[in-house]
Amino acid sequence: MKVSEAFSATVMRLRRTRTQASNGLVAPVRVDRRTKNLTKRLRPGDIAVIDHVDLDRVSAEALLSCGVSAVVNAAESISGRHPNQGPELLVAAGVPLIDGVAPEVLTLVREGEHLCLEGGSLYRGAELLVRGVRQDTVSVEAAMEAARAGLATQLEAFAANTTAYLQRERDLLLDGVGVPTVGTAMEGRHVLIVVRGYRYREELRALRPYIREFRPVIIGVDGGADAVLEAGFRPDVVVGDFDSVSDGALAGDAELVVHAYRDGRAPGLARATGLGYRAVVFPLTGTSEDVAMMLADGCGAALIVAVGTHATLEEFLDKGRAGMAGTFLTRLRAGGKLVDAGAVIRLHRPRVSPWSLAGLVAACLLTIVVAAVVSPAGREQLAFLAMHWDTFSYWLTGLFT
Repeated sequence: MKVSEAFSATVMRLRRTRTQASNGLVAPVRVDRRTKNLTKRLRPGDIAVIDHVDLDRVSAEALLSCGVSAVVNAAESISGRHPNQGPELLVAAGVPLIDGVAPEVLTLVREGEHLCLEGGSLYRGAELLVRGVRQDTVSVEAAMEAARAGLATQLEAFAANTTAYLQRERDLLLDGVGVPTVGTAMEGRHVLIVVRGYRYREELRALRPYIREFRPVIIGVDGGADAVLEAGFRPDVVVGDFDSVSDGALAGDAELVVHAYRDGRAPGLARATGLGYRAVVFPLTGTSEDVAMMLADGCGAALIVAVGTHATLEEFLDKGRAGMAGTFLTRLRAGGKLVDAGAVIRLHRPRVSPWSLAGLVAACLLTIVVAAVVSPAGREQLAFLAMHWDTFSYWLTGLFT
């Protein structure tokens, strides 16, 4: 009897496994608490297991660019603190988003193993590992609407963080005290700061004529240095914690500036020195994006063009960091010399150089001459012009004889 029951249970498990394979999504899983670390290992078709409260737009775009087949979040993708844009992007792209599963999922699943995602549940064979809420367009819109209702509270917190940051970094923000000396000349030049953030690929593509014409100093902020290389350019300076930049981006001729904290910690310095590179340290409470802007401004840049950075209030809140208050104040310090890439794209018109104009005129004249030589009517006109030129030459010679 016991053997029969065990056999029946085994058959049921096999049936369930076959049913899941046909009805659910079976794929390898990759797991990491930090989304930006996970994107380095993701392959197309993988299931991403993350722990990301208020999934922001940049992280969602990174997951989509990796070609994930589904996202399982141990945290709430929309906590209700503010309207964040990441879940909307995933749902709109048709990527299943499973929300609020047990935090144990980060230790339950094994990197690279094939699991089955069915509805809001994640299975290993017939074993249920975790269950969450599968988000769709309706649920995301409802959560976003509820988050907008609490936006006033987040604005108050943002204002408080801004005041606290101003007190901590008063000398640097008001007087520029503490900006390190670097070897890259920026005085009076255009500086292009690239952050791997909002719309950075599209903006870099559209800025190609501007880069060719003005030859700006290019600063890559962490992974932004790789974005510069992908676009076909080379960064002159790489700034950041160096936690999301490749060894290839650090291995070039770019000058390295490590973002350090006020307590003396500089996580990126160990990596730079470990690879055998020299680096300048810039202590600042804010983000690596702030370091790049303060560096360009302090070194006398005539114009700072920002690619992929945070520009609107919605983008500041979407990132969900207290450090975004520092970015807001840094942009205020840079003032009128700081321009977002979108404005440059809309306003910049490539200039026509004198050599290009001379080449165009020469090409037109050559076309006329060739057309005149090969056509009968053209040859008659040339003979007529030659005759009159001879008459003019004889007349001119007679004046001086």
